[in-house]
Amino acid sequence: MAYRRPLRPKVSPEEYKLLIRLRERKPAQNPPKPIIKMGDRLSDAFASVMGSWRFIIIQSVILMIWVILNGVAFVNHWDPYPFILLNLVLSFQAAYAAPIIMMSQNRQAAVDRQEAKHDYEVNMKAELEIGLLHDKVDLLREQEIVELKNLLLKQQKQIEQLEEFLRQKESSK
Repeated sequence: MAYRRPLRPKVSPEEYKLLIRLRERKPAQNPPKPIIKMGDRLSDAFASVMGSWRFIIIQSVILMIWVILNGVAFVNHWDPYPFILLNLVLSFQAAYAAPIIMMSQNRQAAVDRQEAKHDYEVNMKAELEIGLLHDKVDLLREQEIVELKNLLLKQQKQIEQLEEFLRQKESSK
């Protein structure tokens, strides 16, 4: 079986410089730490509460109580049938909830982008390190092949010398 050089190109000088920078930064050991402000924490907490079954159930119970109390009340209707006050309250809730939830989603998207960038750097460093290891293994393999070829040439010379010796021995008989 003949030795065939791999088709993969060696690590370029630019890639090697990038690898040195990544080694200095050690991205795998230093993951990004997002700075979370008070508003970010509040919007995250608000979004997690608003996006839960607990909130949906509690809000549904409150709405049912509101409708039942206003529908059954004989004397003191604080919000009669078309429930305009309830509509106003729900509109206010939606008007404030949507932007707060969007702020939380935007912050989470920024965190995701930062983590994706970090993952890319870690993957790039790993790929370059593996490329260097391939290059080192290829170099060792080439050195080994040269040594084996030299050894083979020595053995062939020894065989030729032995054959010559045997021929001389046979011819002297």
